[in-house]
Amino acid sequence: MTEKLQGRATLISGGAGSMGSATARLFARHGAAVCVADLDRERAEAVAEEIRAGGGQALSARLDVRSSAQWNGAVTDAEKAFGHLDTLCNFAGANHRVSFDAMTEEMWRRIIDTNLTGYFLGTKIVVPAMRRAGRGVIVHTGSLSSIRQGAGGPAYGASKAALVALTRTTAASYAADNIRCVLVNPGHVDTDFIRANRAHSPNDESTSIDNPDNYERRVKATPLGRMTMPDDVARTFLFAASDEASMITGSWIDVDGGAGI
Repeated sequence: MTEKLQGRATLISGGAGSMGSATARLFARHGAAVCVADLDRERAEAVAEEIRAGGGQALSARLDVRSSAQWNGAVTDAEKAFGHLDTLCNFAGANHRVSFDAMTEEMWRRIIDTNLTGYFLGTKIVVPAMRRAGRGVIVHTGSLSSIRQGAGGPAYGASKAALVALTRTTAASYAADNIRCVLVNPGHVDTDFIRANRAHSPNDESTSIDNPDNYERRVKATPLGRMTMPDDVARTFLFAASDEASMITGSWIDVDGGAGI
């Protein structure tokens, strides 16, 4: 197998989640050193240990993306451990699937702070390390909500649509530093984010894809006829981060099986 990321060093926020961990494993298989950063340090360390057991280079870090201090700590630790840091993949996310009327200020702030402000903070803090490395790639996780919005709670769509602007602004600001920025928009992805019931993404029978009706509804909304899988997203992140995408910046890539058509 060609190692597309040989010699690269990556920090992955939300690295213990379904898409983040799939990306961490794939990047490691392609030669990258990986810092698996997540609010759940125990799960992050399990992913890092799996990579090390397979012969890869990995460490874990606790990271609440809403905290600039924790971003500083994770970036510093990764750069020190790997000797440089040239890639950032942002997967951390939050959502409350409620109506506009039912959305509280607390819910709004949690979603915006995680999905948007956290990505801004990570970008600000990682850029100096990328300048020292002489290159960089920042890949953000968007959503179908980055390109279309509908009824429901407004915070998730607002946060994901704003990532289009953040991606373009980042790309324009740091192109002279040989730093690219790309937005990847997954569609209906089979992950714990829409299966499990967790504080950052609550689900019940009305929203979880453990409910066969909800699962089938999402499949029917995808023209290619199946749910997007974490590995589909990971492969797109690999492409975006690799030299194969060396002239792609300020752009988005949809990985949705046609759901956004």
